[in-house]
Amino acid sequence: MGDIGQFLPMILIFVVAYFFMIRPQMKRQKDEKKFSAELKRGDRVITKSGLHGKVVDLNDKDFSCVIETMAGKLKFDRSAISMEMSTKLNAPEKK
Repeated sequence: MGDIGQFLPMILIFVVAYFFMIRPQMKRQKDEKKFSAELKRGDRVITKSGLHGKVVDLNDKDFSCVIETMAGKLKFDRSAISMEMSTKLNAPEKK
């Protein structure tokens, strides 16, 4: 019983770190992967660097997409598209 008592604080720290840091991050990564896989032509998106545009073409071979902006067409990796900002952009307006 005394041996377990010595390791109890370390075990509790690991459990707290798992539920407050590791688990939410894994869920976020899973959601971002699902979002990038569900992209389709015509979706309005915002990249993580703040570039606004519309998806013109998707390439599954190298997991990239072509985004049309006011300046022209640019090719980005799908991981460069911000899930949070893009969902806010496409969300219906509240009245």
